[in-house]
Amino acid sequence: MIYLKNAQQLDCMRRSGALLYDVLCRLREAIKPGMSTAELDVYAEQLIRKHKAIPSFLDYQGYPASICASINDEVVHGIPSETAILKEGDILSVDCGLILDGWQSDSAFTVGVGKISPEHQKLIDVTEESFFKGIRKAIAGNHIGDIGHAVQSYAESFGYGVVRDLTGHGIGRNMHEDPSVPNFGRPGHGTRLRAGMTLAIEPMIAMGDYRVAQLDDGWTIVTEDGSFCSHYEHTIAINEKGLPEILSFPGYVLTEDAE
Repeated sequence: MIYLKNAQQLDCMRRSGALLYDVLCRLREAIKPGMSTAELDVYAEQLIRKHKAIPSFLDYQGYPASICASINDEVVHGIPSETAILKEGDILSVDCGLILDGWQSDSAFTVGVGKISPEHQKLIDVTEESFFKGIRKAIAGNHIGDIGHAVQSYAESFGYGVVRDLTGHGIGRNMHEDPSVPNFGRPGHGTRLRAGMTLAIEPMIAMGDYRVAQLDDGWTIVTEDGSFCSHYEHTIAINEKGLPEILSFPGYVLTEDAE
C-alpha cells in the first residue's frame, strides 16, 4: 500500500531530512585516509542521537551499525569495522538513515578517499547526475518507470552497469514502504506518481557489469566482476504542485520550467 503524506506530515519529513543532510555533511568532512569505517559509524551515531533522533539502520533486521560503509567494489550494506581502514585512492559509499519524531529519512553519497583516479571520480559524478536525471521525471502523472529509465539511459550512455537486484523504495513512518523504485525501466510503465508520495531514489552504478553477489556476512553486496561501484540517494517528496522536492537536500525543489 502506498501512503500519501499530507502537508503536516511532509513538514515532519522535511525536518528529518534536514537533520540527515547535516549529519552526512559532517560525515563527508570527516573521511580521510587511515581512519576505520567503525570510527565513522561511531561518529554518525553520536551526531544522530545528539539531536534526539534514532539511527534507523541500527538493529534493522539485525543490521549491526548506524551506517553502511561500502568500499570500492562493495555496492551497499558494507558493515563498518575496525579492520576496514580507508586508503588513499579508495572510494567510499556511506548510506545512513534516521528517525526524527517518528519520521524516516534515508540518504547516501560516494566520495573519494584522498586523491582518486579521474576514472573513479567520473563514476561518482555520473552516479550523482543519474539521480538528478531521475528526479526530473518524478512528477505527478508520470510513472515509476520514467524515473528508472532516466537513470538507466544516462548511466548506460557512459558504458556503466546499472545494478538491478537492489532498488529504491517508498519511505515515511517506515524505512521501506511501497512502491519499489528500480533504477531501470520503461517510460510510461509502473505505478503512477501522485502528489504526497515520498520516495528514496538511489542509483547504484558499477564501472563494469551490473551483476552483484552477497558476501558471507549476510549483508555486504559486491559487484560480481570486482568493478568499483558508486551509490547516491536522497529522500524526495512529490509536493502539492506535483513537483519533486528533495527532503534530504534542503531547498532543492524542481521548478515547473526545469528540464
